[in-house]
Amino acid sequence: MSGLPDVREVLAEAQLRFNEGRRTVLFVDEVHRFNKAQQDAFLPHIERGSILFVGATTENPSFELNSALLSRCRVHVMDAVSVDDIVDALKSALGDKERGLGGQEVRISDDNLRLIARAADGDVRRGLTLLEIAAELAADEASEISVATLQQVLADRTRRFDKGGEQFYDQISALHKSVRSSNPDAALYWFTRMLDGGCDPNYLARRLTRMAVEDVGLADPRALQMAIEAWDTYDRLGSPEGDLALAQLTIYLASCAKSNAAYVAFGAAKADVREFGTQDVPMHLRNAPTKLMKELGYGSGYQYDHDVEGGVALEQTGFPDAMGERVYYEPVERGMELKLKEKLDRLRAARRKNS
Repeated sequence: MSGLPDVREVLAEAQLRFNEGRRTVLFVDEVHRFNKAQQDAFLPHIERGSILFVGATTENPSFELNSALLSRCRVHVMDAVSVDDIVDALKSALGDKERGLGGQEVRISDDNLRLIARAADGDVRRGLTLLEIAAELAADEASEISVATLQQVLADRTRRFDKGGEQFYDQISALHKSVRSSNPDAALYWFTRMLDGGCDPNYLARRLTRMAVEDVGLADPRALQMAIEAWDTYDRLGSPEGDLALAQLTIYLASCAKSNAAYVAFGAAKADVREFGTQDVPMHLRNAPTKLMKELGYGSGYQYDHDVEGGVALEQTGFPDAMGERVYYEPVERGMELKLKEKLDRLRAARRKNS
């Protein structure tokens, strides 16, 4: 909770000690709460060696620390604690008569202790809190922590989840990649995990619609329609009834044929727009609503495709003269795009032959 004046005061004291030949270990808890100016204040002292800087954060330092400070630090990742290690910590607390559970004698079976350890979800501190609550409830039951007591303590536990940090984006990434990988079971798991953590279902609906466009594409155009309908269903029903529509959509998107051909084609077209700049529309493609425009040649030479044998004017280009014919869209041989590929391959070959 310190501000910049507090930081400067501590650093000044550290400098005095350094002048006397002593270094100061400066520990900053929740360092991600410090703004850029506060973080910058540490830099000259770290470089000079007057402080040994230690920062703790629950956030990803890549996002929360400025690059100058991060480059001068060694990052140690603290992983979630295993169930077995949490059990050991709980047993240690039970055996500590002075600092453990208020000096009270508490009995609990190994199986029940593991239930608490699993409910702690990788967090020792949470496990100790759950054990302490269970011990208080068990005080009226001959100090035996029973299954019934644990059911009461663990009934409303929630899993670890942050609604805007690294865990959030890791999980939406896992959901997207599971859909792309055609693994409906994994996709449904990550979808459910995010719902369970309190993620806004409207956010999930938006991301699932993106997946329908980006990863399913024209291999199954029904996917986009289903995404819009599922989103609309959720808007009408809300939670929990509308959640099922989004879950159903998740399963369908992961199960159906995939193609990013339209996504890639759009990117290629944007690259050409940037490269070629403002090209004039060829005369035969221009609209000619007035007599003057017709006299100037607008629309001259245009072939009306419906009047041509086969319904396609193969000798007619659709691109600016400076570009020539381009190919952006390459359908895959999956789903409905297989039919599109057969047709476009035939038309493109005929165009090349007539050009």
